[in-house]
Amino acid sequence: MLPSNKHTKTGAPRHRGAYRGAASAALAGLLLATTACGSDDAVQGTAPPAVPDDLECFSGSLSGAGSSAQENAMTTWIAGYQSACDDARVYYDSIGSGGGRNQFIDGAVAFAGTDAAMDPDENGDAMERCGGTNTINLPAYVVAIAVVFNLEGVDSLNLRPDTIARIFNQDITRWDDPEIAEDNPDADLPDLEITQVNRADDSGTTENFTNYLSQAAPDAWPHEAGGQWPITPRESAQGNSGIADTVQRAEGSIGYVEMSHVHGMSTANIGVGGEFVEISPEAAAQVVADSPRREDNASEHDLALDLEYGTTEAGSYPLVLVSYETVCEEYPDATEAENVKSFLRYVVSPEGQEAASAETGSTPVNDTLREQLLASIDAVGPRD
Repeated sequence: MLPSNKHTKTGAPRHRGAYRGAASAALAGLLLATTACGSDDAVQGTAPPAVPDDLECFSGSLSGAGSSAQENAMTTWIAGYQSACDDARVYYDSIGSGGGRNQFIDGAVAFAGTDAAMDPDENGDAMERCGGTNTINLPAYVVAIAVVFNLEGVDSLNLRPDTIARIFNQDITRWDDPEIAEDNPDADLPDLEITQVNRADDSGTTENFTNYLSQAAPDAWPHEAGGQWPITPRESAQGNSGIADTVQRAEGSIGYVEMSHVHGMSTANIGVGGEFVEISPEAAAQVVADSPRREDNASEHDLALDLEYGTTEAGSYPLVLVSYETVCEEYPDATEAENVKSFLRYVVSPEGQEAASAETGSTPVNDTLREQLLASIDAVGPRD
């Protein structure tokens, strides 16, 4: 949850020169508040993130909940928006994608952050809170998922999709297994048991990770993709930060986290075709650029993507997470609709995307996708 102590006028365009001096001092208090509410790694610098010169602010409060993968990006976006908009208070509870979608459907929050777009059944469930209209999924946060591990003296490993799948399916149980050693001849692999760490909560990061395993290594991963871990875990943890903390503490462990939670941990290079690709925003961007819209999208404004996790395109890093802001096409409350639109316009702006990228290593959306996002945000309105 991210509180604010800022104040400004509704709908009044604010320019950076008008608030920069006051915002720098106020941001220190904001960051203390965000950290106290459990947001790990709030904005690391002291200056507020840049905002568009023509940013229009709302007055009042706006609440969202969901993806822990978005947690650090959302902290950055809220800091930037609230440093410009003194009378706006934006709250985000990183309870996991499934929890965020449920709270949105129940009407407890105005938007959900989710690493898996709403499916048709969930869209139907949300129609009542959306005044009989559809939901819209906006891919506003694109980031690679890292396979992180803790082995003394080993900073990086090459892992093929089948190897990753067999490790997390608990078929490969020791670090010196020949399947790992074959692609890492220079690594000093110990005769040590592998401890696989997965998410304990209903997680969009898990859904993206298992989607990758099922498409890139179907023979080695005999499970359907989903937000719940499909087998009895060796070790589990809540949220991306929980997995990161567990892996950092436990020698011999391996897990999966959104890139901004890596914090200097050792990461795997992923096998793609005949090469191994290092995690990077640029390599992740290539996969997203080649992905079409999902066929079962609820409306023309729904931008949910059908990711090609099994790509063999050179230079691509296919273990990627596209995280969405899910909103109503129409809101029963006109003020809620305008508040959602104002905040999300900043989130998808070049300034908002660059601020998140600098903090988390995410991939800013390109101009083509931004135009589509803005058109969908503009289509949001009050229920007549």
